[in-house]
Amino acid sequence: MEHTDLIMKKEIAGALTGFRVIDLSRVLAGPFCTQILGDHGAEVVKIEPPAGDETRGWGPFTPDGSAYYSGINRNKLHAAVDFSKEEGRKVLLELLAGADVLIHNFKPGTLERWGLGYDEVLSKAFPKLIYCQITGFGEDGPLGGLPGYDSVVQAIAGCMSVNGSPESGPIRVGMSIVDMGTGMNALAAILMAALERERSGLGQKLDISLYDCALAYLHPHAAGYLQAGHVPVRSGNQHPSIAPYEEFATRTGPMFLGVGNDGQFRAACDFLACRELLDDPRFTTNAQRVKNRAALHELLQTIVAEQDGQDLSERLLKKGIPASAILDVPQVLAAPHTAYRSMIVSDGDYKALGIPIKMSRTPGSVRSKPKRLGTDTKAVLRAAGIPDERIDRMISDGIVKVPERAEAKFY
Repeated sequence: MEHTDLIMKKEIAGALTGFRVIDLSRVLAGPFCTQILGDHGAEVVKIEPPAGDETRGWGPFTPDGSAYYSGINRNKLHAAVDFSKEEGRKVLLELLAGADVLIHNFKPGTLERWGLGYDEVLSKAFPKLIYCQITGFGEDGPLGGLPGYDSVVQAIAGCMSVNGSPESGPIRVGMSIVDMGTGMNALAAILMAALERERSGLGQKLDISLYDCALAYLHPHAAGYLQAGHVPVRSGNQHPSIAPYEEFATRTGPMFLGVGNDGQFRAACDFLACRELLDDPRFTTNAQRVKNRAALHELLQTIVAEQDGQDLSERLLKKGIPASAILDVPQVLAAPHTAYRSMIVSDGDYKALGIPIKMSRTPGSVRSKPKRLGTDTKAVLRAAGIPDERIDRMISDGIVKVPERAEAKFY
């Protein structure tokens, strides 16, 4: 059986059909990256330890299992192998034959201790292999090898220091933005390496750290400090360089008005019937509006205070003036535009966010739902040429895992 035969056959061929990924990553950054690869046709073999990816135990839970896990682990084959054992490591080498990518987030040095280091072993055995290693801080340096977690990295990389208001103090970004940004950078690195391999015929090692990716978020804060010596301050929902670009209270709740240039400011003043502001020297340019932000905010707040925020923001947006009521998660998931953009997918009880990358000829697709730990172990090993008697022995020895019939949870 060819490896690609293991993929369900009900979809249009995606852009990455025929691209094979061995995914040893856990938690968020790596699985988020590999789900995108899978959404676009790659064959992703997710191999977990026999205890499973720890997010299988993270809530909130559905009757089938963890919503956290299921949200980032579709379009994958699910196998379970214990790489701490020699036989398990031998299985990995067999699975890597013909693979395009190996991605993992083990602590630096783990694969080397197992005799599977990239420089010494894998690059020689599999010269075309793209090896993507995701770590907290990289392999070496003052913080090299230390564990990295999203919120801690937000703190240590400066992101938390510029989030929040002067009154609130530093606040973590509510989403796991460092993990997800790291996953996106890993995705870009893998695709760039695959493109370069077309010229050189060689794979390479990709060193992706949460720390580096978090630092890359510090724009324009880092540029302002490095080039102008400006120390960033927390500005809450106000943009430090643009005004009005902030939250306003309306009769029905908060809304955000984002006026990005002088033309939009003129249009907003026309729409809100406050053209007198255009002649006020405090507000004639963006620099002046930023300098006199408090006065401008007070004047505009008086105008919008008794209006319906949702209606007002929709009318502003139709006039080309960026604005929105501040929606919560249930509201945005129920929004008509979310449905129009196919950003919710469902299959029976499975519901998840859709595919944000839209492609005209080779669209992404959801071909398989997340699965129980070890669901595809036997199929994956058979496809690698491992005979059934050896598979059965490894199951008995605890080297690989398949689902127990008594297990009720799907993922």
